[in-house]
Amino acid sequence: MLMLVSPAKTLDYETPLPITDFSQPEMLEDAQELIAQLKTLSPADVASLMSLSEKLAHLNTSRFQHWQLPFSSQNARPAIYAFKGDVYTGLDAYSLSKSDMKFAQSHLRMLSGLYGLLKPLDLMQAYRLEMGTKYPNSRGKNLYEFWGDSITNKLNEQLSNKDVLLNLASNEYFKAVNKKTLNAQIITPVFKDEKNGQFKVISFYAKKARGMMAAYVIKNRIKKIEDIKQFNIAGYEFSEERSNVKEWVFIRAQENV
Repeated sequence: MLMLVSPAKTLDYETPLPITDFSQPEMLEDAQELIAQLKTLSPADVASLMSLSEKLAHLNTSRFQHWQLPFSSQNARPAIYAFKGDVYTGLDAYSLSKSDMKFAQSHLRMLSGLYGLLKPLDLMQAYRLEMGTKYPNSRGKNLYEFWGDSITNKLNEQLSNKDVLLNLASNEYFKAVNKKTLNAQIITPVFKDEKNGQFKVISFYAKKARGMMAAYVIKNRIKKIEDIKQFNIAGYEFSEERSNVKEWVFIRAQENV
């Protein structure tokens, strides 16, 4: 089983790392091709492309300009410790032991607009480039066309036939995966919280829950998809009646929020 999560816009390159292990991204040639094009953009271009403030536009223009190979522990950081957002708050990488991280390295992947597909310990340099960005490039009119089937092909290399992909990514990022050619059963957990007597997807809670589920799988060494239904962190529980073959719904009562 492989798990997929989205990246985060907020990054952390300051917190001391708990380990010294790292790996190299497998799609760096693609990232380098994309960066070469992004380096031609001015701060005004970046601000317009990503709807950023002037300050953030200058920051990310500078990131593009300073991006360079080779990646090392001096100029880059393992992805799982670099991303800082709701999903990663739930995942809490700093609570993972060295053996947990070894399991994560085999079973967790992060989608990325710049790097395509990342393992937890893959080094990455700071960037901001969401997958849904409509950036015309050498391969097409947006990043989905830039990546084409390459992310799916990379996933297939890491999946065995009749394997399972646990999709904990957002819709924006999972669109970069070609579901028709993916050699796996896809299960998408959906997290719903009770509000005013009804169960709804509340973005902040759902993102955090995706990270918590990833951590649950890692810490419990879960390899059988059915065992996912036992997920009970932070008051969530599996709802058989609300679920179907492709979407497994987990609900949380209001008093547990």
